[in-house]
Amino acid sequence: MKRREFMIGSGGLALSFCTQSLQAEDNKNRTGTALIYHPDYLKHELGQGHPESPERLKAILKQLESSGLNKKLVHVKPDGDASIHIKKVHNDEHITALKDYQHIAIAQLAVKGVLTGVDQVMSGKVRNAFCAVRPPGHHAVDGLHSESRPAYGFCFYSNVAIAARYAQEKYSLKKVLIVDWDYHHGNSTEWAFYEDPSVLFFSTHRLHAFPGTGQAEKRGKGKGLGYNINVPLRSGAEDKDIISAFEEKLLPTVKTFKPDLVLISAGFDSRKDDRLGNFKITDDGFIKLTQIMMDIAEKHCKSRLVSVLEGGYNLQGLALATDAHLKTMLEYKKA
Repeated sequence: MKRREFMIGSGGLALSFCTQSLQAEDNKNRTGTALIYHPDYLKHELGQGHPESPERLKAILKQLESSGLNKKLVHVKPDGDASIHIKKVHNDEHITALKDYQHIAIAQLAVKGVLTGVDQVMSGKVRNAFCAVRPPGHHAVDGLHSESRPAYGFCFYSNVAIAARYAQEKYSLKKVLIVDWDYHHGNSTEWAFYEDPSVLFFSTHRLHAFPGTGQAEKRGKGKGLGYNINVPLRSGAEDKDIISAFEEKLLPTVKTFKPDLVLISAGFDSRKDDRLGNFKITDDGFIKLTQIMMDIAEKHCKSRLVSVLEGGYNLQGLALATDAHLKTMLEYKKA
């Protein structure tokens, strides 16, 4: 080998080694879990006795305080303007239909919360983030809302879908993984990315529950074929059922997809004893699911993960499951 070739080759090796070292250091330095929250989320009311109430977030905050986890989290308030990013997913008709609703500013604040979570993680300020936002978002599909019925499935804007587009555009990400373990199918997330191969959407849910979507044969369309994975679970599904779905259906696909960011639609109405669901997932089950997601994020995208609250209507169950989920995110170590 000529001296020049050797030097070029050696330089390439050195550069490769240096890059790997920097990446390893980057992963090592990513610590902490952000809790994205704003007190105005408590102002959103859908009526007396409605299951999607401010009491949901109050129960979560009380539990985090009781467990001591609250003091270990990085507390962040939403920031920025979400309006331009909402338009990247929802059309003008949808936005106009909602504009006069008295609490639509809080729905926009929920979007801001999720975008702030993405910023916190992508900037390296924290390793991961949990967005304790409301209203939820994974049923917000254009054409299903109107001035007389602004909250379809308790949702206004597709928070997670907007966050995925935002992350792709602001941070030039090529691939985003969205996982939805809510009892109800995330029809708005499927709708937003059904023909898009840059977003892999994976959902476990009860097939015949609201909104009646999420059939296994719905696998995407055109270039998006194969990037929409629905895994309907039986009535009374337990930990073993949902964990098997993740291990057998999600993990093989993720190996080739290799996401740049992981987003979770964290619906805890799939937990046992929920008011609106009949699954029997335990807190240990959610711990295992969280570990699976953290493993994926650690392997493929420098542990970058943003989890977003969706459903969960048994107040104590919601609080305990969220606490277990956050504790796992905060204390995660590669197995």
